[in-house]
Amino acid sequence: MDKLRIDKWLWAARFYKTRSLAVEEIDKGRVRINDQEVKPSREVKVGDTLALRQGTLIRTLVVRGISSQRGPAPVAQQLYEETAESLARKAQAAEQHHLTQDPAGSLEHGRPTKRDRRSLDKARSKDWDNRWSASSDK
Repeated sequence: MDKLRIDKWLWAARFYKTRSLAVEEIDKGRVRINDQEVKPSREVKVGDTLALRQGTLIRTLVVRGISSQRGPAPVAQQLYEETAESLARKAQAAEQHHLTQDPAGSLEHGRPTKRDRRSLDKARSKDWDNRWSASSDK
């Protein structure tokens, strides 16, 4: 086998969990072969260069093998080789992610405890009903 549909190859190389997800990404223009936009039926062959966008990261791959069946991850990784520039971008993005703070880390207090909730309820029941009245019976 020397050629295979790009959606099948992306699924077999474990870039997407299902072929339908691969088709969606291809239709959105996030996959390019040799700097050309492609359709899911486009055939890929050994030696082709793929540009694949995953999130904000653009990965550049060279096809090294063709397989129509999905296998384990070590076998799938033998189907492609990532370029040096792509690996450098990936490392830089990982470093940038490591240096940025997690927004949830800035929260001082999380969810109120049972004790906190009871004290809030007590404060509300004391003061809340007496200040505002939307009912006509008062």
